[in-house]
Formats: sequence, structure tokens, C-alpha cells
Amino acid sequence: MSSLIRHVTMDSADPYVLATFWAGVLGGSLADDDFPGDPEAVVTAAAATLLFVRNNERKTVKNRIHLDLQPQDRTRDEEVERLLSLGATLHGDHRRPDGSGWVTLLDPEGNEFCVERSAGELAARRRDR
Repeated sequence: MSSLIRHVTMDSADPYVLATFWAGVLGGSLADDDFPGDPEAVVTAAAATLLFVRNNERKTVKNRIHLDLQPQDRTRDEEVERLLSLGATLHGDHRRPDGSGWVTLLDPEGNEFCVERSAGELAARRRDR
């Protein structure tokens, strides 16, 4: 028998604020008992369950693990714009002229995550070859 990942846990200065951001990113929701100031908050979404726990140490180096997102109902570029409007910031633009590549963003606490091309974009690229 093997293990399964119950949730991905992320340290954060303000679990509720960061969980609210990620709920918007993933189209998920916070647990009914999560409120501002709580020491932890849980986001449940179709893609994953994320647990945010208070940690007063500031982030000082690159994440050892990060999330790669693939939009399901929009293009990579549309998703990047949506995430920027939710409060993400651009960290690295690795898009190439041929449409390949990805974009690295930072969440409101500076954690890196990437946005790849959607499955539709990848399928269209294969058809065009």
C-alpha cells in the first residue's frame, strides 16, 4: 500500500490572506471555520487541497517546491493576466516566440509558482506540426 498526498502545506505570515488568494487562483473555497487571524486555513479545490499555517519567519530563498498551474478554460496568457489581477506579481517571463514556455509568478507572500500553456494550446501546437 502506498501513501497519498492529503494536502500541500505552505508556511505563511497570514494564512487567511494567502489562502484567500489561492482559493481565487484554484477556484476553490476556504473551510467554513477559517477566519482572519486564524493560525491556519485550508483551501479545497478540485485540483488540490492546500493548508496554510502561520510561520513568523520571513521567506528568504527560492522555494524548494512550487506549483505548476495549467489553465483549463483559458489560455496561459489569459490566466497570467487573471492571476496578476488577483494579486500575483511577475517574477520571470519564459514565454518564447513560438508560443512555448511558461511564466513564473509570485503569490502575495513571495512564493514562486509557474503558469504553463493550457491543454488546448498544447493540442493545437501538436496539430500544427
